Amino acid sequence: MKKIKIYARATSQIIIFSIFLFMSCTKVGNPNGLPETIPPSEYQGKNDGIIKVLAIGNSFSEDAIESHLYELAKATGDSIVIGNLYIGGASLDLHVDNAAKNASIYSYRKIKNGAKKIYPNISIATAIGDEYWDYISFQQVSQESGIFSTFEKTLPVLYNYVKGKALNPNVKYLLHQTWAYAQNSTHAGFVNYDKDQMKMYKAIVGAYNQAKTLINAEKIVPSGTAIQNARTSVVGDNFTRDGYHLSIPFGRYVAAATWYESIFGKSPVGNTYKPSELSQFETNIAQNAAHYAMQNPNVVTEMVNFQGTGDFTGSILINFGTAAAPAGWNGVTAFREETSVSLKNNTNNYTGIRLTITEKFNGANTSGESSTTTDFNMPSAVSASAFFGNSKAEFGGVLVKQSKLKISGLDKNMKYNFCYFGSRNQSTDNRETKFITTGKNEVAVLQNSSNNKSVISCANAVQPNDNGEVTITITAGENNNNSTGFYYINAMRITK
Repeated sequence: MKKIKIYARATSQIIIFSIFLFMSCTKVGNPNGLPETIPPSEYQGKNDGIIKVLAIGNSFSEDAIESHLYELAKATGDSIVIGNLYIGGASLDLHVDNAAKNASIYSYRKIKNGAKKIYPNISIATAIGDEYWDYISFQQVSQESGIFSTFEKTLPVLYNYVKGKALNPNVKYLLHQTWAYAQNSTHAGFVNYDKDQMKMYKAIVGAYNQAKTLINAEKIVPSGTAIQNARTSVVGDNFTRDGYHLSIPFGRYVAAATWYESIFGKSPVGNTYKPSELSQFETNIAQNAAHYAMQNPNVVTEMVNFQGTGDFTGSILINFGTAAAPAGWNGVTAFREETSVSLKNNTNNYTGIRLTITEKFNGANTSGESSTTTDFNMPSAVSASAFFGNSKAEFGGVLVKQSKLKISGLDKNMKYNFCYFGSRNQSTDNRETKFITTGKNEVAVLQNSSNNKSVISCANAVQPNDNGEVTITITAGENNNNSTGFYYINAMRITK
């Protein structure tokens, strides 16, 4: 019995010592015990040829560095470790407050050897101490990125805190210049710039240049200028997925290419890595937009060599609905005015033709017929989705008597055919929709959208005006007896 007691006491002492040893080797503020965490003593003078980058940011740093940056570096034989301290919508104010409290509330996303791991409940101090970072970046929350006064008090405080925690005495500090919102963005902060994209862009450039003087920043990563450059290409203002976060993968690839050149000093033009979803033409747009931004970070460079011709083969297929369009279809995913889409043909080539909503719809639904028999050969996702208006009575507190589309970039000497499909299932009334297609000549066609599965209506041989434009007015037809006057467009096709 005595031997058993001695053995038990010795065992418990070993366990207690092991726990103490583990705790002493675990960094303060690292409740998750990051597996890559190494005692600072092992970092002294370390130079392993791997560039290590940490962003203290939010969803905009997520967009910029968590996708494609590692792959761009790998394609040229460069090695990189990427860290992102993420809180959605985090401002410099919030980062300063979190630093003061040593708050363990960040999602720490880390990409090492191509694998991403996400550690919850991490503090700024823990992430800084996790690697011998070569670069650490700061950024302001997007709606305040063009307001210098929001940097003045907070950025120096955060910089000094981070500088005091950094393991690498030669770490370089970056400012990540964010991008202006899409012109049709509904972000509440867009009012700070009078809902004007170029005003926002110029304000961001100015604010970040001023902010750079507040700290010892090595450089500004001009992601905002790169996105603005890309918007001058045939793609247009289609680099966000919701009006402010970058599109996947196109917008994110532009930003990642900008970071790549900022860090490695190598042009991304010709880099062999490209997301599988992008064509080579789109890849060239992204790489050149980033490179132009590095050459001229404070001004927009017009991408004159990346425009469409206005000519196309096959057909242009357009889907109206808030979800991403299927392959071969162009998606118009917002029903507000100023929504603009650069159109591709059915073989995924940019045409230089653009659709712009000039008068809004009331909303969108997915109540069209899912099984159809038209020569559009629509997937159910296309035929079921629609934009609608209401010409007779308010719906949702709004009366939308008509909606208008402008098709631009057409050859003024040619004639085009515009065919339309509208559908609303489970309808017992007549919801006739009228499509008025106007160029140098005008053709009006009617279609009852109620339970429509098989009818398309075509306005043929319409010649654009002298500006190469055609206007399409959509409203309720004369036979529409729905009390609200609902009208619909689910899909359309343009051919020559």
